[in-house]
Amino acid sequence: MSIAQASRRVLLSGASTLAAIAFIAPGIAAAQTDTGQAPGVRPDTPVEANTTSAAEQGAPRDQAASPTTQNNSPAPADDSNEDIIVTGLRSSLQRNLDIKRTATGVVDAISAEDIGKFPDSNVAASLQRLPGVSIQRSGARGEPTGITVRGFGGDFNTTLYDGRRIATGTGGRQIDFSTVGSDFIGQLSVLKTPDVTLASSAIGATVDIQFAKPFDRPGFRVATSASGSIQDRAGKVVPTLGALVSDTFANDTIGILSSFVYTRRDTDTNRVYVSGWPGGFYAPCQLTAACTDAQLAQANKTVVGWFPQQYGAEQQRTKDERYDGRVALQWHPSDAVMVTLDNNFSRQSITTDIYGFGVWFNQSDLRNVQLDDNGTAVNFTQAGSPTDFTAAHNRQVLQTNQTGLNVKYDATENLTLEADGAYAKSWLNPGGVVGSSNGDIGYGGNLGTTLGFNISGDSNKAFPTLSNYGPAGSAADWANPALIGSHVTVVQTQKNTDVLKQLRAAATWKQDGLTLKAGGQYVDDTFRFQNASTFTNNFWQAYSGYGAPSGRGGGVSPLPSSLYQGSISLNNFISGFKGSLPPSVFIYSPAAYQAYLTSLGNPQAQNVPGFNYGAVNGFTGTFDQAVDPNSILRVNEKTWSLFFSAAFDAEIASMPFHLAVGVRNENTHLSATGQGTVPLTITRSTTDPTLLTIGFSPAQQVVNKSDYSYLLPTLDLRLEVTDKLQLRFDASRTLTRPTLNLLNPVLGIGSGQRVNALSGSGGNPNLKPFLADNFDVAAEWYYQRNSYIAVDFFLKNVSNFIVGGVTRQTVNGVIDPTTGQPAVFSITQQVNGPDATVRGVEIAWQQVFGDSGFGFQANATFVNTNKPYDQSNISQSGFAVTGLANSANFVGFYDKNGFQIRAAANWRDEYLAQFGQNQNTGSFGAEPTFVNQSFQVDLTSSYDISRNLSVFGEILNLNNNKQSTHGRFKNQLLDVFDYGRRYTAGVRYRF
Repeated sequence: MSIAQASRRVLLSGASTLAAIAFIAPGIAAAQTDTGQAPGVRPDTPVEANTTSAAEQGAPRDQAASPTTQNNSPAPADDSNEDIIVTGLRSSLQRNLDIKRTATGVVDAISAEDIGKFPDSNVAASLQRLPGVSIQRSGARGEPTGITVRGFGGDFNTTLYDGRRIATGTGGRQIDFSTVGSDFIGQLSVLKTPDVTLASSAIGATVDIQFAKPFDRPGFRVATSASGSIQDRAGKVVPTLGALVSDTFANDTIGILSSFVYTRRDTDTNRVYVSGWPGGFYAPCQLTAACTDAQLAQANKTVVGWFPQQYGAEQQRTKDERYDGRVALQWHPSDAVMVTLDNNFSRQSITTDIYGFGVWFNQSDLRNVQLDDNGTAVNFTQAGSPTDFTAAHNRQVLQTNQTGLNVKYDATENLTLEADGAYAKSWLNPGGVVGSSNGDIGYGGNLGTTLGFNISGDSNKAFPTLSNYGPAGSAADWANPALIGSHVTVVQTQKNTDVLKQLRAAATWKQDGLTLKAGGQYVDDTFRFQNASTFTNNFWQAYSGYGAPSGRGGGVSPLPSSLYQGSISLNNFISGFKGSLPPSVFIYSPAAYQAYLTSLGNPQAQNVPGFNYGAVNGFTGTFDQAVDPNSILRVNEKTWSLFFSAAFDAEIASMPFHLAVGVRNENTHLSATGQGTVPLTITRSTTDPTLLTIGFSPAQQVVNKSDYSYLLPTLDLRLEVTDKLQLRFDASRTLTRPTLNLLNPVLGIGSGQRVNALSGSGGNPNLKPFLADNFDVAAEWYYQRNSYIAVDFFLKNVSNFIVGGVTRQTVNGVIDPTTGQPAVFSITQQVNGPDATVRGVEIAWQQVFGDSGFGFQANATFVNTNKPYDQSNISQSGFAVTGLANSANFVGFYDKNGFQIRAAANWRDEYLAQFGQNQNTGSFGAEPTFVNQSFQVDLTSSYDISRNLSVFGEILNLNNNKQSTHGRFKNQLLDVFDYGRRYTAGVRYRF
């Protein structure tokens, strides 16, 4: 046996082990998972999605990719161009260009530079390089987790794996892009106009992620990578390891590909926050130092204004671990048949430890209030303010498995038949995972202080300043353990599952410039939601009150010195921002805090000093979670679709003309089942007057069913005016289904509430989808190889917008003990409402400077709407289109002689992200959340030591960009996250 044969045998043995891991690992959470996969746009082939025949699908990439060549050979030069194109980044850009140029609709693509080498370490980070695409980041990690396309984000975009929908346990319909490993992706395609044979359920765009398969590159292939990364504050190098093995054998009739990737990211992020800016009315006396009870009567509150509900700062220490496994088996017994069986598995575990402080404000308690011209409280004092030191240990596990079978058969020279079946399941926090364990200690009551609050600038450059902080105003005792006692502790876990079954069949006829395609699809999607917490059973306030130093009957003080594990300085906490914070926060374990309280004994069997007798019932010493009946939700959607498309090639005045028409009919049957309760009692805590407990009626099941059907047509025209200039016109209708949590058929009132902050939310299972009529007019000039300029004007008329407001209403006549009157809750509800128009222009320019190795990509998107946000509207039903922002991207690169360096700059203007803040208790509807303007620079580089071995490096957020958000007005800071830079270095080996 030769060395090569022995190596092959060892590697294939490893591949079988990886296959076993990918197939067996889902058993961690559940017994059975079957899924499937339908092919999308071929990674290196400039053809329309889902039109490849079985023979084409089995062709090697280097035969299919005519615009470029492999193995570092120059592409054949044409008569008009003598540029030389090689593999690597420039080769990838050329493939992307050819896909865009020949696509029937408006499509942008990103191709792998080589097997195991995608341009970015995060899928969303790659997508933001495309015109019209922006990203949303996780503030705590700085990781791109979602995308916005032409102003539409989240559920407005559909993400497919090789042409298939993927289950997601996140609670929404969109995927979290940080859960998608990019290491062995073949290509990303962003379809901004729909392909009816894939889907029409995306008003923004359809993103098709195409994974590598054995017959993409026949023969024996191996790709491995290893790297280490470190973030500014985390101070620890953490690894990423990946391997892919692929081979075809039995005379190239059987192929197997297996890959496995382990990724870890550690991030320490500093955060300053205001949990919400509720709007309401002040009494005129609150603008002075003192008020009488009569002056504070509701009838006297006439001054419109906003105030911060809670203010604080914290450090979040996050460990993000992800395992990705993939197995693909292909059988190609003849040119006419291709059978593909594959399995995709991923498991992401995010563990976050949080240490911070928080102070709570009530609008009626504010004095010396100074309001700016907009009504924002920029300066005030509050007597008796408590201070809380918080700690949390959060864990979120998201596991997804998809298995599927695709069969493609060339029945005749012209006719191709395809069948595809898939089963996918996704779990959020499977098994015994505890989602969040929180500790809250501090001082209040007799030690409450007349706290001062001041705003000195806008949210993108300043955070508020506190004055007169500390127990009874003593700054020196800010973190004095002798004065600190127990307060509340919360344990809660959200558990979701999403089971998705899909079947698809299609027939394609190709002959003499005519392509016809017809078929159908069935999708059965079942989502289940459930939340358990110590709010439900009221155990969260078992030892509230802060203890004896605060003069409270409840709470334990002092706490054991062993509980404190150090501190974090808040000096220069957010660099570059004005504002000042108290000196420090404690580091302590919520689990140890809860264990100490549990060690005090069973308060039902003995007298335990500090226990909140009279307000907490059934507590026997352990902080057990209880399922919230209002959180139980099951949503089942069954959708039947029929589609037909026809594409024609013709000429107009000797100019090649391409016409494609299509139609998709979707029929959806929806069933939503929830658990309904109503409040019966409200009890005020005797140990902490700000805490309220709600008593509920027994739960009853509530079921609602609805149906809807829509016809979704498309029209795509492409005229090749010259061999370098082409014009496009595209028209289509698309839809986006409502967010899942909005479909709950019951009104939910949380069990843990605060004084003057009673709230709830109501679902609406009869919500209809958003509908959009879309139009594109574009001109594209491909003036030389690997270079082009494109301008695309787009317009979207969107109807059935789902709007919600916060209405203040009584529920079941329950009495508020703080007023003696029927309790008034702020209830958030949604209905289908107004229409809106979104319009804009995308400009893209790609330029490669001959064979110099230098080049750049630049694009900009300008977008607006006829329904912008009106800051002055304080009605309950304010409406605006969210997500719209101008954006621009620039990527400059050098790629030659095995050396590559690339700098990417991404800018996005301020935009309205959503209606709703962490606290939604105001009188003027759901307050908005705006994301401030951002600009980030990333740098990547690599060097090929040999044909098979290369080294690479990456610096993310080179300019140390911060992410910040604000409320209705720019000085209403909601969040500022400082997640720092990340440095990565590694090696790749492939043959």
